[in-house]
Amino acid sequence: MQDPTHDSLPDGRQLPRWADPAVPADSLDPQGLSRRGLLRTAGLFGAAFAGGAAALAPSPAGATTGAATGAAAGHERGHGNQSDPELAYLVGDHHVHSIYSHDAKYTFSQLSRAASTYGLDWLVLTEHSNIGHSLPGGATAEHREIARARAENRRMLIFQGLEWYVPGAEHCTVFSPPGPHEVDLLTSFEQAYDGKLLGYTAGAPGHPDTPRNEAHAVKALQWLDRQRRTGYVDDVLVLANHPLRLGIDSPHEIRAWRDAAPEIMIGMEGAPGAQAGAFPGWAGPNSIRGEYVNSPSADSWPGYPTAAYVTYGGFDWATATVGGLWDSMLAEGRLFSITSNSDVHRVAFDTWKNGDWLPGQNFDNVGHLPDPVNTTEPQPGGDFWPGQFSRTHVGVTRYGYRQVMEGLRAGRVWVDHGQLLDGIDVRVNTEHGAGRGVTLGGRLRVRRGERVVLNVTVTTASRPNYHGEVPRLAHLDVIRGAVRGPVQDRDTWRAPDTRVAHTTDVHGRRGRYTLRIPVGRAEESFYLRLRGSDGKRHGAGYLGAAIDPHGPVPHEPGNGDPWADTWMYTNPVFVDVVR
Repeated sequence: MQDPTHDSLPDGRQLPRWADPAVPADSLDPQGLSRRGLLRTAGLFGAAFAGGAAALAPSPAGATTGAATGAAAGHERGHGNQSDPELAYLVGDHHVHSIYSHDAKYTFSQLSRAASTYGLDWLVLTEHSNIGHSLPGGATAEHREIARARAENRRMLIFQGLEWYVPGAEHCTVFSPPGPHEVDLLTSFEQAYDGKLLGYTAGAPGHPDTPRNEAHAVKALQWLDRQRRTGYVDDVLVLANHPLRLGIDSPHEIRAWRDAAPEIMIGMEGAPGAQAGAFPGWAGPNSIRGEYVNSPSADSWPGYPTAAYVTYGGFDWATATVGGLWDSMLAEGRLFSITSNSDVHRVAFDTWKNGDWLPGQNFDNVGHLPDPVNTTEPQPGGDFWPGQFSRTHVGVTRYGYRQVMEGLRAGRVWVDHGQLLDGIDVRVNTEHGAGRGVTLGGRLRVRRGERVVLNVTVTTASRPNYHGEVPRLAHLDVIRGAVRGPVQDRDTWRAPDTRVAHTTDVHGRRGRYTLRIPVGRAEESFYLRLRGSDGKRHGAGYLGAAIDPHGPVPHEPGNGDPWADTWMYTNPVFVDVVR
């Protein structure tokens, strides 16, 4: 029976503990208290957050604000003069594996309990595509387990998804909200479009990276988009996973995916999972955070330098390089989001191992691994639990599955490692503009010559992280890039007019504070994004100190303690100059 003292939603879910006024404040940990405080500040609390009872008031006359979401946003997400809602940020992970993946070992109950312990509000269970999963009954059996996990933890949003083997390329997360067709969507999709099942993946016999493979990936995304547009499912989103791990996701392929279905192919992992694999003395002398231990191969796109195959402060080279691949896509003037996640398969220092098969059983004929068995000895693994280290924060106006997806689509996203911050609010406005301005993922229209101001409100870490230390933000960098429009060379990975434009030293700042940073006169369209770190490891960026004087740097192989090198990144805000 549902507890009547708690704010409940129509499907029986309950608000997260930190958002539920029936949960006494003295029962919350410091993280929960901080998040409750941020929610109260936003005017969203209790029933208002559950049901959206706090109406979204239009901005003052003349204000240009906010990011549109869903179909109302049109082809360019985050575009237009919309209401400027107060946002609460839900913390989640879109890349999680269970015993329904051939190389993982945890049950859904273990994963959802861990995610709850580490403060997540939502997660996506993304099993590798495989024969057992795609056959009739495979994903259905998985769905029954997910339904039980949802019932066990009604304070968490648990999506069923898939890790798609992209034809001729790497992997992507695919997921939709709960609904009557969430299972059929995944199984139909993988049977028709999964590169592993079709033999279209890099390295497969006769696979060569041909136009056939790339065209099939585009068709796959267009098929998913049709399922959303026709109402077969309420929504669907796709995010590219560990894009530069093998160097096989070329710039032109990533652009083709985005262009094929811009409302669903919304971004990529800015930082991969597997962040715990390079602890000193743990996984060997060549280990790298994110399991980025590769080098160029015959399947790799030849235009990537060898430096692209490692992580920088735990982040993918495509994201970490100021003026690099992510910036080259943003410089086209189109939103492309980043995320961070656990990619959990096997947690470092964990004592569980895979159970034993019964006679005659294997993964293909059962569709899942045996339940794990606890031991007394640490087992091999390079991952963290969901929420233990990597977090993706998504701005929403109320609590729900579709609201998380709408927030992701709108680009209201920032990511951090090691619980570096409790919160960050970014607003871009004209110097004398009405309203609060535009937040992450949004677009501000200004007249040529108008002065633009960036306001950043930081809420510093209020409690020890899951390593037992209170993390401290040391600096906040403003990265600015000119918007040049669509590129002629679809394989370019350079944005020559992007660089670190401003750095604020925030050593010693505690609590909640706001930085007002003048951006100058807007003579051409541009975007701004933010980055910060604990200041423990940095150096000149890949493209030189003139572009990035103190960016993330690779760690020595085998010596990559992730807790000693934590960073945060935000999505961009665009400023469109009009005549």
